[in-house]
Amino acid sequence: MLILKRNYFLIHNNYKYRCSVGKNGIKRFKKEGDFCTPVGKFGLGPIYYRKDRINKLNTKLNIFPITENMYWEDNPYNTNYNMLTLNNKSNEHLYRKDNIYDILVVIKYNVKPVTPGKGSAIFIHIAKKHYFPTKGCIALDKKDLIFLISNLSINEKILISF
Repeated sequence: MLILKRNYFLIHNNYKYRCSVGKNGIKRFKKEGDFCTPVGKFGLGPIYYRKDRINKLNTKLNIFPITENMYWEDNPYNTNYNMLTLNNKSNEHLYRKDNIYDILVVIKYNVKPVTPGKGSAIFIHIAKKHYFPTKGCIALDKKDLIFLISNLSINEKILISF
């Protein structure tokens, strides 16, 4: 199990990874656009990566290349809210100019059922310089993220708490 506590370290198999979280911290009742990382225990979904920037990844999780037409729907009024979409032009474009989505792991937050406005696009991804805060995701150094995903099991969970 991955464990994230308020001190902004992610722990897995006795390894401790420095990370950043949402700009407004960790919150129990997350809402779309609040810049908070949600509290709870969640499964992990697939990994998406930029194959033009990242060599083959070693992982047991399902893995898919990111293409230019991939988006994550963040509009709570859209029927595809909090889902991967193609050619939809939502605000959360996965094929970015910067490198933060060169590798991303989907955190299964607000799924089955999806509640509009509860928050979307919660991932583990590559951190910006100096671990700049995220919009609600968890961000790690690229080397740490590559090492972490090589050690995740198919049924891995993440616990995010205060």
